[in-house]
Amino acid sequence: MTQNALTPPSVGKTINRLRKEKQLTLDQLASLCGVSKSMLSQIERNETNPTLAIVWRLAEALGQTIDDLIRGEEAEHSLIIEGGSSIPVLHDPDGHYTLTVLGPAELVNNTEWYQLNIEPGGRVNSQPHAPRTMEHLTVLDGELYVLSGDESGIVKKGETARYAADRPHSIENRSGENARALLVVILGT
Repeated sequence: MTQNALTPPSVGKTINRLRKEKQLTLDQLASLCGVSKSMLSQIERNETNPTLAIVWRLAEALGQTIDDLIRGEEAEHSLIIEGGSSIPVLHDPDGHYTLTVLGPAELVNNTEWYQLNIEPGGRVNSQPHAPRTMEHLTVLDGELYVLSGDESGIVKKGETARYAADRPHSIENRSGENARALLVVILGT
């Protein structure tokens, strides 16, 4: 269902679903968030729209974000196609490689993924990331040399290297042809 720009979002169905998933009664949720049972009932039936303060209390009580409650079911059933100027591309100052940011911004604290294009002689040097961070490099075209701490290896087309990224590491194209790869970074804590 598409919302009209002047119509506030209906959060009732989402609150009802989340309350039932957590096996909470209306009384229990009312106690957790400090909103009356009758008000919660009206919100769940979409008979009233809650204030921002009430949405915040409900989000806290249900372990969700305000955005989760407002987006409701749409977030689970949406198709988002991004391209062109909306996708950031990081360029090597020397022009030897580009990193196209493929991961959405909301995952940046957990998972990052990129498409790496690297010319012959190009090298991506990285300082250590957070402890227990891992990188997964899948070569799509060409081959790349990976160095992680004291360990190194050549990764050929169709192969994936998995290595610790909580130490100095680098990816280098030592071949005479352009290389293309997917790089997934799983951040440690």
